[in-house]
Amino acid sequence: MGSSRLRALGALAVTAALSLGVTACGDSGGTGGGGGGDSKLSGTIKVDGSSTVGPLTEAAAEQFQGANPNVRVTVGTSGTGGGFEKFCAGETDISDASRSIEDDEKSACQKKAINYEEIQVANDGLAVVVNKDNDFVKCLKLDQLKKIWDTGSKVQSWKDVDPSFPDEKIDLYGPGTDSGTFDYFTEVINGEEGRSRTDYNASEDDNVTVQGVAGGKGGMGYFGLSYAEENSDKLKVVEIDGGGGCAAPSVETVQSGDYKPLSRPLFIYPKAGSLERPEVKAFVDDYIKNATSIAEQAQFVPLTSEQQQKSDQKVQGLAGA
Repeated sequence: MGSSRLRALGALAVTAALSLGVTACGDSGGTGGGGGGDSKLSGTIKVDGSSTVGPLTEAAAEQFQGANPNVRVTVGTSGTGGGFEKFCAGETDISDASRSIEDDEKSACQKKAINYEEIQVANDGLAVVVNKDNDFVKCLKLDQLKKIWDTGSKVQSWKDVDPSFPDEKIDLYGPGTDSGTFDYFTEVINGEEGRSRTDYNASEDDNVTVQGVAGGKGGMGYFGLSYAEENSDKLKVVEIDGGGGCAAPSVETVQSGDYKPLSRPLFIYPKAGSLERPEVKAFVDDYIKNATSIAEQAQFVPLTSEQQQKSDQKVQGLAGA
């Protein structure tokens, strides 16, 4: 796909986008990024949320920008929870999310009379990674991951995980508590969302985890598959045994469901009120229409044909609302 290079080149654009906004465009008919635009479209579209979904939305905005330079899309990455907080406070038009909206977040939106739709844009797998020089960890079972990451964990050395592992200090890195990645991982591995040991290096910036794990032989962390693929020269991906044998995260295993249980759908949540603005509707239409190419370019797992059809139907429903 050439996606590693695209992501590397895109990092420069992302930095600018976070501070200045990505100029984006589209017409009221939702044309593709290479199609003709509507020069009359203008305005700012505010997006915030998941740091995992962020690169997808940034790629969508960049693809969208050639046709209508008067529309600006700003993409923040404060985490899924942080994004919903802003979204339900009426501060953003679209919320990026790596999990479904929760009951307390729904209530916050209801209080503000904010209506929305959940639209899947891609698939993702969470990757567990260790240092490149780690030659003793190839596959971990779910109970071993829980032993490492659960609340009150006493694991300080790899030997504490498995007696056959060396007495090497374990250094843990991962997302902060506002991240949908944190929510998903802790629920799947530890049995309860948010249930996690706290004595690890937490950051909403996945690059901090990459640098930390790559910087020491005992390093370990977790984040989206895209970051593992992008940094495969620095990190080693651990296979996971979810009960049916060891499996590594990949496009095939995530789409097929063989990579259990650390695979998940990725969403955007457009606000119904914002979709009344032609520039927002055009952007969402274009995003979903080009979801497969956007996912591939941003190094995520594309939608299956069934998922694509469902998302298309939701877009048509929103268009007719």
